[in-house]
Amino acid sequence: MLILLIFSQNHLELFSSRDVDTILKKIDVSHNIWLRCINFRDRTGTAKIINHFQIDPSRIDMIFNRSLTGIDDEMEDCLFDGYEILTHQLKNREFQVAQGSIVLGKKFIITFEITEIKVLTILINNIHKRIINIQEWDVDYILYLIFKNILNNYHSVFDYISRYLDDLEDEVLANSGNEITYRKIAAMRQSTRSGRRNFQNIRSLLALMNYEDFQWISQPVKVLFNQELVHQVDHLWQEYQALRAWMSELMEIQRDNIASKTSERINRLTILSTIFLPITFITGFYGMNFKYMPELEQSWAYPAVISIIILIVFSSIAFAKKQRWL
Repeated sequence: MLILLIFSQNHLELFSSRDVDTILKKIDVSHNIWLRCINFRDRTGTAKIINHFQIDPSRIDMIFNRSLTGIDDEMEDCLFDGYEILTHQLKNREFQVAQGSIVLGKKFIITFEITEIKVLTILINNIHKRIINIQEWDVDYILYLIFKNILNNYHSVFDYISRYLDDLEDEVLANSGNEITYRKIAAMRQSTRSGRRNFQNIRSLLALMNYEDFQWISQPVKVLFNQELVHQVDHLWQEYQALRAWMSELMEIQRDNIASKTSERINRLTILSTIFLPITFITGFYGMNFKYMPELEQSWAYPAVISIIILIVFSSIAFAKKQRWL
C-alpha cells in the first residue's frame, strides 16, 4: 500500500493506491511530500520511487537489507535511516520488532515500512483531519513528528512489558515456575535488544544535528528535537535499562529455583539409593550359593530377613524426615 500526503501553506491532500505510477503522477514538486510505502516489497516499484526523487540507486539495496540499521554517514543525496522499533505485540514469547527505512530529502520524506507502524497511521490521519497543523512547516517537521510519536509509543510498550514481568515475577517468587518460565524471560530479554539500537539511533541523529554542515534539518526543527526529544530519549533509556536489569534479576532467581529443584531431586534419589543399599547387600548375601548356611534351614529365617528389610526401610525414611532431607 502506498499513501501519499501532499502539503504546503495553502494545500493539504491525502491519496492512497497500490500502483506506483498512479502515486508518482500526483506528486507536485512545488509541495512537500510524505510518501508511506507499507509492506511494499516490489523492487521495481521501489526503483521507480528512488529514481523519481533522484536518490542514489544504491539506496534500493539498503532499503531491502533488513540487517542495516542506523543513520547512514554518507548523506550527499538524502538522510537515510534504517530503523527497528520495538512493539508490544508478542509472537512465540518474543516482542515483535517493526523494521523499515526513512529517507529524508529537501522537499520529501519517504517511509518504507516492512510492517505497518500504527502510530504513523494515527499521525497521518491526524494531519489529514488537521488535528495536527504542519502546513507552516517544512518536510523535516514530519521527521520530528515521526520520532516523537515513536518515543511516545515506547511508554505504552514499556508499560506492557512491566505488566508482563509482574506476572512472571509472581511465578518466579512463588517458586512455581519451571524451565518454561525461564525461557519466557530469556526470550523477552533477547527480543527487547532492538530497543537499545533504536535509542542509540535517535541519539546519533541528535548528535549529527549539532554539526554545522548538517543540511537536512532546519534550525527551528533542531530546536524542537533538542528541547523535547533529548530529555525524553534519556528518560526512556533509563527506563529501558531498569527493565533489562529486572529481567536479568528474574532470570537469576529462576536459575536458582531450577538449581534448587534439581538439587532436591538429586537428594531424594540419593536417599532412595541409601535405603536400598543395605537391602541390596542382604539380598545379595543370601543369593550366594554356599552349602553351609545354617539359617537357610530355619523356619524363622525368611520372615526374619523380611522384617529386617522392612525395619531398614522405615528407619531410613524416619531418619531422613527427622533430618529434613525429605
